[in-house]
Amino acid sequence: MPNARPYRIGSITEIHRLMGHPKPHHPLISIIDLKGLKSVPGIDAVVFDLYVISMKRGCDNLFYGQQKYDFDEGLMGFMSPGQVLRGEENGVPPKLEGWMLFVHPDFLWNTTLAVKIKKYDFFGYATNEALFLSDKEEAVIKELIKNISTEYHSNIDKFSQDIIISNLETLLNYAERFYQRQFITRKITNHKVLEKLEGLTTAYLCDEALLSKGLPSVQYFADKLNISSKYLSSLLKQLTGQTTQQIIHGKLIEKAKEKLSTTELSVSEIAYQLGFEHPQSFNKLFKSKTSQSPLDFRQSFN
Repeated sequence: MPNARPYRIGSITEIHRLMGHPKPHHPLISIIDLKGLKSVPGIDAVVFDLYVISMKRGCDNLFYGQQKYDFDEGLMGFMSPGQVLRGEENGVPPKLEGWMLFVHPDFLWNTTLAVKIKKYDFFGYATNEALFLSDKEEAVIKELIKNISTEYHSNIDKFSQDIIISNLETLLNYAERFYQRQFITRKITNHKVLEKLEGLTTAYLCDEALLSKGLPSVQYFADKLNISSKYLSSLLKQLTGQTTQQIIHGKLIEKAKEKLSTTELSVSEIAYQLGFEHPQSFNKLFKSKTSQSPLDFRQSFN
């Protein structure tokens, strides 16, 4: 029976030990070739206390969270500390190829990337939202990985960390650019997501149980769409220029205007019907979006 709890890995040295590799050249960063990688007996899931960047091919039985890989071509994945990677019972596929870059958070300490890395939303994307690369894009990433590998395998000096950080930040910037390209090239699929979101928000705001359910959350719609909340907001930002939260607020204001112009309900009653716990919060949101208070809107409409 597979372990119920994932195995926690907190260091580069432990990764090398588990995979049967020699001691790492650097204690805080390492690149491991996945060709011929075998599963570790008794371990079917791991949690890394590290940043993990990977390029994989043939990963049709690896999971991240509850989402499953389903591809044969190369793609990139990004994991931040605390995320779970697991495999099926039959272990790692023999055709698996690629590499994994492991970076301990301590390696980023006192660098510009220590804070900036948290701003790359793709570290919060799910596996089925991984980055598909063209041959040219993959060549760019491979060159940067080669530079990082060459540097940490060389004699470590006072320049080593800065050079590696520079290449790592460039890699992440390219990944962000390539993700923007992916949002554009998958426009049909992405517009279907937008259409589904429109339907879900309309249904939610028309539900008579809205008062008891409370305000709709970004996570609620992300779960309904089987998309991570960060990927959903990034996708919508590309399509509409708005985040998921901004779209939800827009729908709330539309519904509020409808009630203000077609019913005799008080502003407080409308606020509660829309899921607000406090009318003041509703008034503040309405004014920030329309430059009018709900009462002013009702009077101007009448």
